Amino acid sequence: MVLRATYPRLFRFFDHFRRPVGTLSKIGDHTMFYGRAIAGTPHAAMHYRREIIRLIAEISMGAGTLAMIGGTVAIVGFLTIATGGVLAVQGYSSLGNIGIEALTGFLAAFINVRISAPIVAGIGLAATFGAGVTAQLGAMRINEEIDALEAMAMRPIEYLVSTRIVAGMVAVTPLYSIAVILSFVSSKFVTVYLLGQSSGLYNHYFSTFLNPIDLLWSFVQAILMALAILLVHTYFGYFATGGPAGVGAAVGNAVRASLITVVSVTLLVSLAIYGANGNFNLSG
Repeated sequence: MVLRATYPRLFRFFDHFRRPVGTLSKIGDHTMFYGRAIAGTPHAAMHYRREIIRLIAEISMGAGTLAMIGGTVAIVGFLTIATGGVLAVQGYSSLGNIGIEALTGFLAAFINVRISAPIVAGIGLAATFGAGVTAQLGAMRINEEIDALEAMAMRPIEYLVSTRIVAGMVAVTPLYSIAVILSFVSSKFVTVYLLGQSSGLYNHYFSTFLNPIDLLWSFVQAILMALAILLVHTYFGYFATGGPAGVGAAVGNAVRASLITVVSVTLLVSLAIYGANGNFNLSG
């Protein structure tokens, strides 16, 4: 410490060389943890089925007092309803400025499937189940419950992390199905019943531009997004330190990282699927 205070510029110069090493070390830690968590999913599915069933119920409907108002299903459903309604209002108004408000059904079929529903569902999953996972694992870490599992010769990553990954993968498909359906219903309700567009006109353009292949890729995107969110949140919770304050900081860091992950997965999947050919042709 005396040398650092005496020669601060010299130590700052060497700190620049340590930072890349620390960054690579963190990347390696993340990669090893993710690999062990994914590799442990067969063991978790075989030996911890009761825990997986409990986690599926917790993901979908919430636990404790949250079960009274719903868990992830209620939050994601409300978000997608609001997003679909906003899309209908803005689309109808903007397209009406150039006289083609009849294409509001096209926007609902195109944007809801490719952009709106996946991102909103990912944000809802990160803000509800993801944050809860980080807080649960962080509390177990600071209370030395994870160390107790290791002392009992149990596999803590398989029991705590892999089970949550399996439960998330099982629950995400019906959860995302509900989100997509609610976004479609909300867009149609606002456009037809609140803004006064003909139901037949809306259904014509909606069914014309709703591509089943896009729906399939949308589900693939949602699954990849859920997997990435669960991996990020379980990592920050599993290695939380610093007592209750450290758990709170871990939750905040995990939510920030998962939101960036949601947008990044959306970008990469969109580039991979629609970058060269958007599977879309609008001509008049």
